[in-house]
Amino acid sequence: MPDTVLPELQNNKVVGRLQQYALPLAVAVLVIFHVVGFWGLGLSGRPAYFQSLTPLNLLLTNALLFGFHRGWTGRFLLFAAVVFAAGFLAEVLGVHTGLLFGNYIYGETLGTKLWEVPLLIGLNWLMLVYATGNMVQKLPVHWLLKAIAGAILLVVIDYFLEPVAVTYDFWSWHADIIPLSNFIGWFGLSLLLHIWFQKMNFWKQNKMAPYVYFVQLLFFIALNLLLK
Repeated sequence: MPDTVLPELQNNKVVGRLQQYALPLAVAVLVIFHVVGFWGLGLSGRPAYFQSLTPLNLLLTNALLFGFHRGWTGRFLLFAAVVFAAGFLAEVLGVHTGLLFGNYIYGETLGTKLWEVPLLIGLNWLMLVYATGNMVQKLPVHWLLKAIAGAILLVVIDYFLEPVAVTYDFWSWHADIIPLSNFIGWFGLSLLLHIWFQKMNFWKQNKMAPYVYFVQLLFFIALNLLLK
């Protein structure tokens, strides 16, 4: 056996071990970061400091999610660009006209804004559509029903997100009332973006997706319980 074969086999074993532990490690980082965020926002007595870390939390979550994506093809990049732009521009329209979601404005927590909307909002739409799209992909149903299921998952997380967002200055609603139009608008836009997800041909088996969704969902549910 040539001498070069043994190092190659050893390298393959190392890579295999790293791949084996990549998902558990990523999930652990995701959970720890959200547990710290929960403690910081709800129990530390220093919520303003932890609010300022919200963009970092969102960027880290995206890095963990898309770090497990395979196949960075032109079609996937087109999908991502369209979802990012559609989500961001829908929020711009919503903030300036009250259409789609209702009358609301963004606070300072989510960072740098363009046209009164945080740039990270487009990334948040992309993360949620991509994660829920991967989650429903294995359902043994027609693609349109998958799109509807994905849109419902987005509305569920928004339902628990809204009170948290208002409390911690993500955004605020006119007269402090979250209108029904917000959830209708979320479902409508989510459905369109999920149809786009279903019709685009790219790799859709991201194992990190359900962890991102459910960790965030539990995070918002826990904060809701704390706020009551």
